[in-house]
Amino acid sequence: MTQPQTQAVQPKVTYTKGDIVLFRDVERFWLGRPGHTFVGRVERSWTHADTRKVLYDLTELSGNRARAGIDPVYMRLLPATDAMHDIDTAPLSEPDTGAMTPAAVAWLRQHLRQDSSALPARP
Repeated sequence: MTQPQTQAVQPKVTYTKGDIVLFRDVERFWLGRPGHTFVGRVERSWTHADTRKVLYDLTELSGNRARAGIDPVYMRLLPATDAMHDIDTAPLSEPDTGAMTPAAVAWLRQHLRQDSSALPARP
C-alpha cells in the first residue's frame, strides 16, 4: 500500500510596492552557489508581454541592488508580525534588560524617551 505524498502548497500571493520579501535565485540555488537567497523590497509588478505572467522588480536590501523580472513562485512575504515578535513578547516585567533582545531594548528606550511622564512610580 502506497502512502499518499503530501506537498506544501503556497497560496497565491499578490505583492504590493514596499512589501518585504524573501527571494531565492533558483538557478544559483540548484547549482549550489552561495548568495542564492536574499531579502528584498517590492518596487513594482508588471505583466510579461508573451507569457502574461505577473513578475516583480525588487531591490535587494543587503546591497541596494535592483533585481528585475522576479517570478513570485520564488518569493515569500516576510510578515511584520515575525519581524516584531521579539518586541511584542519582550518580558517587560523583567528588571534585567539582558533578558530582552537588542531590538526590544531599543524600542523600549525610544518609547520611554518619548513619554517619560507616563512611567509608573517605583514602589
